[in-house]
Amino acid sequence: MTYVLHYAPDNASMIIRLALEELGAPYKTVLVDRATRAQDGAAYRRVNPAGLIPVLETPDGPIFETAAILLWLADRHSAMAPTADSPDRAPFLRTLFFVSNTLHAQMRMTFYPWKYVGNDTTAQATLRRTLQARSENDMTLPAGLTLLDAALAASNADAPSVLHCYAVALVRWCALYPAGHTDWFDLHDYPTLLGVAQQFETRPSAHVAQAAEGLGPTPFTAPRLPTPPEGTAL
Repeated sequence: MTYVLHYAPDNASMIIRLALEELGAPYKTVLVDRATRAQDGAAYRRVNPAGLIPVLETPDGPIFETAAILLWLADRHSAMAPTADSPDRAPFLRTLFFVSNTLHAQMRMTFYPWKYVGNDTTAQATLRRTLQARSENDMTLPAGLTLLDAALAASNADAPSVLHCYAVALVRWCALYPAGHTDWFDLHDYPTLLGVAQQFETRPSAHVAQAAEGLGPTPFTAPRLPTPPEGTAL
């Protein structure tokens, strides 16, 4: 079967695109036009009632939630993740779901603070600053990235995993979004993530994503705002 990836440029669907390319799995894409709020339309809500991007259509039906898609693909293709009987499976799972449930969720709060605290711009700024602050005791974005950096350093992966696809997207977004509020982030503070980003930029999967989504020549180590051939990131 050819998978169908419902995507928008530089959205979480990019993570799934990278994984599909790494797996060599056949797929086609369907643009979710954010400019017209297509994700809120009835047609898209039939495949994802939550109205979030991405969705992957599979032989088992449509799957949404980034971590769920990644785990399903890894298990389906027996690649890019430790197997269920591997001693590396538990560390992999806890890191994958930490990235999805905590880091990615916190980034979304900084991108769209009004969805969480309403239209009060002072409250929005406070939420953003709180999540971006350096703290040893609270799970802020810098603390979470430090944990991810350590987890990747300790992993036994000898080839890119679906977690690496997720990680390079996160560091890209930390450097770009929200515009004007990224001075808290420096990729060089996270040496393992820096190495992963540098290596991933040399891979064919990244080159496909660059062309398809207008990501620029260094999409993970020195990203710039996308100039996609179709659609819009925001």
